[in-house]
Amino acid sequence: MKQHDYQKDLKRVNLRATPARMAILGLLEKVKMPIDVSTVICKINEEGIKADPATVFRIMNMLTKKGLAISVQLQEGKTRYELAEKKHHHHHLVCEACGKIENVSSQMIPPLEEKIQSRHKFIVKRHTLEFFGLCQDCQK
Repeated sequence: MKQHDYQKDLKRVNLRATPARMAILGLLEKVKMPIDVSTVICKINEEGIKADPATVFRIMNMLTKKGLAISVQLQEGKTRYELAEKKHHHHHLVCEACGKIENVSSQMIPPLEEKIQSRHKFIVKRHTLEFFGLCQDCQK
């Protein structure tokens, strides 16, 4: 995966390129699944970037507000985050037994979104769609 120029991305949205912000954006690019703040803190600390939980929460909220990250709610009592520009728009399969999260995309969603906009005269700016159930391993 090609790494983005996060210094340029942060400048574009009028944010300074601090070590913590750069480390968090790099982490969000590396991970395959949405991650929570405690995981972010652990991973950036491993890289030598010290940031307290309040600072990381503020950074995550600001990155979300500025459109560089998106927040994901998976009905587990915490917010997870992923890079906004990551691949393509996708949804999540969440195993209710083991907690495994898998990305899934569907060609059926864009036409459904267009129908909603047309039928209800509603401008869809964003949406989320998560499926909850049992992964293949937990079905055994």
